[in-house]
Amino acid sequence: MTTLSERISQSAFDGSRLRVVLLLDLHDGAQQRFLEAYEHLRNQVASVPGHMTDQLCQSIENPSQWLITSEWESAAPFLTWVNSEEHVKMVQPLHSCVRDTRSLRFSVLRETSNIATLAPEPPKGRLQANPRVGDGVVRHALTFTVKPGSEDKVAEILAGYTSPEARVDDTTRLRRTSLFMHGNRVVRAVEVQGDLVAALRHVSRQPEVRAVEEAINPYLEQDRDLSDPNSARVFFTRAALPAVHHVAAHGSRPEDVRRHALLYPAKEGCGMVLARMLARQDELAADDEACPIAGSTIFQRDDIVVRLIDLRIPIDSDPVLSLGVRGPRKIAVLRRLLDPDAAGDLSDDRELARFLTRSDMALITDRRAPDA
Repeated sequence: MTTLSERISQSAFDGSRLRVVLLLDLHDGAQQRFLEAYEHLRNQVASVPGHMTDQLCQSIENPSQWLITSEWESAAPFLTWVNSEEHVKMVQPLHSCVRDTRSLRFSVLRETSNIATLAPEPPKGRLQANPRVGDGVVRHALTFTVKPGSEDKVAEILAGYTSPEARVDDTTRLRRTSLFMHGNRVVRAVEVQGDLVAALRHVSRQPEVRAVEEAINPYLEQDRDLSDPNSARVFFTRAALPAVHHVAAHGSRPEDVRRHALLYPAKEGCGMVLARMLARQDELAADDEACPIAGSTIFQRDDIVVRLIDLRIPIDSDPVLSLGVRGPRKIAVLRRLLDPDAAGDLSDDRELARFLTRSDMALITDRRAPDA
């Protein structure tokens, strides 16, 4: 029997197999170049840990439309690969062939096979145990760094723009944008009802947003030229900070909460393990109806881990709960996964409180659509 969780949730950490669907619309006359680039790409992807199989498909109705599907043992190895510099360089030859792309990612929940056909070996990975309850909201973040010394100016620019029109089309709208800074690192978290790609394109075309992006260009540590599609694509690919876990009470829309973003300085190579540990702790906390955390979203890329929480209590009133760890054992695990130079030793309550203060990112702006 299929059961549904009572919580709103999403997760990349349940260990189930992952199906990735990439929709492509090719430029006229680019098919041969595309096929050559794909052949080179697929041979490289086949050696990536966690990759199982892929297929290249062409539309029978519109030959310019193509579909690439791939299957992975779980979401974790796929995210490690797709967020890597290796991937950025690997897919560059495809960009000149493609007019438009859209990437979709699904955990495998059920599958049907021909029982008369025996597979040569059991498939790797497992199926998603149960379906999750969604709220129709896609969560995503971008992160980038600015030149040291420019933080105040950048914060002023990012706080002062006029909000773009929330309505994208009949099915998509912007719900919320929360922007934080920690030192010279900027994190912009967005919530979208509907199609994330359509919403991001809508925002990028708004004059007020384009003006802000141009205004911060001189202060960015990574150069970009937004008038050059390839330069813009590479910048935003590197800036992507995917949501790997979200949990909230079903139907919860508390008005008496405060939003915080905590930046966890992960030890090199420990970002995903840290994100997984925090996700598990937030799952356990969500089972407690009295828990003052109304919702939690964890964003992770490489060793950048950001935990966005909506709190019903002041963040410093319970540092251990706010940090997402309970008990000496979990605090010890957290200590092992953090960069010791940035985190300190976390040996007592005062050290935990200091680390919480250092991790709490400065809120620059938090904007909601009128009916969000």
